[in-house]
Order: sequence, then structure tokens, then C-alpha cells
Amino acid sequence: MIIGIDIGSTTTKAVSIEDGKVTRKVKTRASDAVTSATGAFGKIILENEIKIDAVERIKITGAGASKIKNDIFGIPTGRVSEIEAIGIGGMFLSGMNNIIITNIGTGTVIIEAGDNGISHFGGSGVGGGTILGLAKKLLPVAGFGDIMELAKNGKLNQVDLLLGDITDTSLSFLNGESTAANFGKMLDTAGPGDIALAIINMVYQVIGVLSVFAAKAKNTGRVIVTGNGSKNPIGKKVLTVISGMYEVEFIYPECAEYTTAIGAGLSKN
Repeated sequence: MIIGIDIGSTTTKAVSIEDGKVTRKVKTRASDAVTSATGAFGKIILENEIKIDAVERIKITGAGASKIKNDIFGIPTGRVSEIEAIGIGGMFLSGMNNIIITNIGTGTVIIEAGDNGISHFGGSGVGGGTILGLAKKLLPVAGFGDIMELAKNGKLNQVDLLLGDITDTSLSFLNGESTAANFGKMLDTAGPGDIALAIINMVYQVIGVLSVFAAKAKNTGRVIVTGNGSKNPIGKKVLTVISGMYEVEFIYPECAEYTTAIGAGLSKN
């Protein structure tokens, strides 16, 4: 059995790999990399009553992996680059090759993976961290659940300047509901729900358009979406609109939030 651990900046994920299959998955949160990694390992072992000598190797990746210098609990521990882990995990979960993978976490990274290897295409500093940080400053919220609850009944036309606000005609493939400027209107009547929705909308519009540009540059019509941000229902609606505008399909594999941990576990390193 191999344990793959993705030590993120906010959440750490661990998976067990047996005979090339993912058999267990857990998540943990902790304040430092060592606590995160050992906590995730302990959780997957204890909750599933796995004997520690059944684990032949641990493979770690993610933002906190560099902080762990030695083997974990005496088990041989390898380190896998996050780019490689996302690429391997994305191809495995999607069952596809020669793809663009957009991994949405605290920030966003875009990966090209296929016959020519795995490489970092680009990315953006906007992601889940942007949503949480802006919301904490602008809204009476404590966490992601609060933001999502507020955004459910939000109205973008209270905050965003839409194309229909400035012209009566369409522009190229854009219609009156298309965004002309994020936060470009901000009416006095805009409430917390409107602002929450506008924050999520802005972040996913940036992610979606960058992903489309990457896909077009590589002559593909699909993008695999992974990471914690792949589960955001409002964000997925934003990406669906972008998909229709640019004719690029966004695909959400099952267990997409565990992509990086899975990729680490499957790596040959």
C-alpha cells in the first residue's frame, strides 16, 4: 500500500493506493506542515484500521512538502512535485491524455499533461483564498459555508457593471448579461448576498477565461477541473456560462479535490 499526501496551504488530503486503485480518502486541517502530514497519515491509518507495516511507502506533495525533511514514522517517504502530481492525478481521474488541467485551490494552477510530459502552463493568484480573504474583509462571515449561503440569493446586477448597462447592442458573442466590469457598478442597495455572489463570480470568471485561453492555445476543446474549487456549485455555474461562450467543455472528475494526493501516490518517484 502507498499513501499519497497533498499538504496544502489550508487543507491536507491523504489517499491510499493499492494495485493502482484509490481505496481510501481523508482530509485534515492543521497549522503547520508536519502536523498536517502526520495527522492525515494517522487519520487514514486509524479510521480504516490499517496496520502501519502494510504501508510500504509515503509520497508527499503540495505547498508544505518541502518542510518535511525526513521519513514519516520511519516509512520511506518520497517527494513529488506538485505539478507532476496534478498532471498524473488529472489524467488518472479523467481517463484522458493530452489535456489541460485547471487545479483550483487557494490559488489556481493550469497544467498541460500528455504524451509530451507534464508541464506548468500558467495560472493565477485568484482562487479559494481570494474568495475567503475578500469576503472576510467585506462581509460578516467566518468561513466558506457562510459565503456560499449568502451568495445563494445574490444579484450580480447590484454589483457588476453588465454590458446591458452601457449599450443596447450585443458585442461579438457577448449579450446584455455579460460582465463589462466586475464590481464596476456597486449600487448603494447592494447587500451582503450580492457582494458574496460577485466575489465568487469574479474569481471563477478569471479562472474560466484563463483556462479557455490555455485550451485554445493547445488546440483542445476541454479542460479538466480539479482541486477543492471544483466542487463550488456557484463557481461551476459561472464556468458553464463561459463554456457556452467559448465552446470549451469543463469536466469535473469524481474525487477531483483529491487529484494532487492521488497523483503523488501514483507517481513512480
